[in-house]
Amino acid sequence: MHPEVVAVTERLRERSRVSRAAYLVQMAQAPAGRSGLSCGNLAHGMAACSAQDKARIRMIDEVNIGMVSAYNDMLSAHQPYERYPQLLRDYLRSIGATGQVAGGVPAMCDGVTQGEPGMELSLASRDVIAMGTAVALSHNMFNGVLCFGICDKIVPGLLLGALRFGHLPVVFVPSGPMPSGLPNSEKVRVRQLYAEGKVDREQLLAAESASYHSPGTCTFYGTANTNQMLLEAMGLQLPGASFVAPDTPLRDALSRAAAKAAVTLARAGEGSLSQVLDERALINAVVMLLATGGSTNLTLHLVAIGQAAGLQLRWEDMADLSRVVPTLAHIYPSGKADINQFQAAGGTAWLFRELLTAGLLHEDVQTVAGAGLSRYCQEPYLHNGELAWRDGPQASLDSDVLRPVSAPFAADGGLRMLDGELGRGVVKVSAVAPEHRQVTAPCRVFDSQEDFVAAFQAGELARDLVAVVRFQGPAANGMPELHRLMPYLGALQDKGHRVALVTDGRLSGASGKVPAAIHLCPEALQGGAISRLQDGDVLSLDADAGTLQVQVEGSDWQQREQAACPQTVRRGWGRELFAFMRAQASSAELGGCVFTAGLHEADQ
Repeated sequence: MHPEVVAVTERLRERSRVSRAAYLVQMAQAPAGRSGLSCGNLAHGMAACSAQDKARIRMIDEVNIGMVSAYNDMLSAHQPYERYPQLLRDYLRSIGATGQVAGGVPAMCDGVTQGEPGMELSLASRDVIAMGTAVALSHNMFNGVLCFGICDKIVPGLLLGALRFGHLPVVFVPSGPMPSGLPNSEKVRVRQLYAEGKVDREQLLAAESASYHSPGTCTFYGTANTNQMLLEAMGLQLPGASFVAPDTPLRDALSRAAAKAAVTLARAGEGSLSQVLDERALINAVVMLLATGGSTNLTLHLVAIGQAAGLQLRWEDMADLSRVVPTLAHIYPSGKADINQFQAAGGTAWLFRELLTAGLLHEDVQTVAGAGLSRYCQEPYLHNGELAWRDGPQASLDSDVLRPVSAPFAADGGLRMLDGELGRGVVKVSAVAPEHRQVTAPCRVFDSQEDFVAAFQAGELARDLVAVVRFQGPAANGMPELHRLMPYLGALQDKGHRVALVTDGRLSGASGKVPAAIHLCPEALQGGAISRLQDGDVLSLDADAGTLQVQVEGSDWQQREQAACPQTVRRGWGRELFAFMRAQASSAELGGCVFTAGLHEADQ
């Protein structure tokens, strides 16, 4: 093992010693399952089942699998889940088990809500999904769990909720990416032209529709596909299952195999979620995030997930690993390839082998596919109609997409932690060209995305600029993604201006070429120093060094008053329903979560 990976893992283990032990005790004390239910409880739980299923469920030692689904048919990634319950119920019966849909959870799309009021519900939806998952599993009817979810907040939410039932085996079941459409770089080019007024809405819609065009996950390497990559790294999804197209024979075979894995683990009384997701698995997820240039949203989600498992992951752990984990994959926005091209170039099987050989991943872990992460160096295929696994490619099949540790795209993982006058935050450089990583310029301060867009359209921003967008944190407005700003900032950068973004908000997993200091905390609403900035202050961002400096005289800086939040009550589009969550949200560095920060307070 690489010594730095070992050191960070040990530091995480020691920091989490008390809270992890308390979590494991809680899981050990979980109810025994259906055997503890009264006859009335059990009768209610199986009343709607067929006679065959009732006979099985009455046998307390037989396995009943609870399915938690994020199905809806508006979202392309989740539309294929419509047929999963029947497909897997039938299969479970064939192996002597049963399955019930335990509950559904909401699944919203950040792509649909970008720049809209509904986006202010996005991060909070993760915690709603966690609570919905807990409600679904609270009936104590199940011996194992299948989770149907893919996208941005859905996978983290399902995992947060499932971790409260960590005494059960939990297997995630993906649905796969849509076929490649309009290249992502062309889509972004049209977006920038629209921002500049050079193409009309019909042309923009045609480009977007050619990119997002069928059932399946979006093909760029945003938060959804990062989720899938990390689920495999944590051993919670079957090897090579992430990026197989929906509604294909191989996809169905993998879904049935996921159900079989859950039953096998349940019957053996091993492979519970609390056993699989330990400090080594969490570090493996961070390493995979860094090696692939994954979504910055996971710097929030992994912290929250860790806390739900009693593991106190910190941004400095990620930053320390980033210094030694090389960037091995270039998937859009870091490169031109989409996720289907990544899979064709060698995919997850090649990537796991390369990282394991370099000692950057813990191999000695438990997974839903069995003991040892080396199992993930294999890829699934159909042999005479039956699912099988074979060793993945020994070498990258496209060096523009995947490169070995000996010749990486970059020597590090491209993630930096910021800690300075404006607080703590993160900056990602994986998709930022070296010549754009240092920006020193006067800032222009905005309190909303709308104000920024209006200033751009009025021609006020055609210069070197550090755009500051504040009051965008979890407590202020729910921390919506600010990806709407990227076409405008990208257009300024393409015209030769030096530009950067500084914000207490977050960006989409698809953000890329413009350097951005994000997740600043304390956030503006909670007295963060970003609330003191004024138009014209000179800011200096060095994304390589991870530094953000404010060039204001010390006495002037200290005497400044904090700006007031322009809108403290968020109303309309259901936002008022989430006021209590904004008031309870932890800081970004603690995951921006409404409940995990207090899960283990009594154990500290």
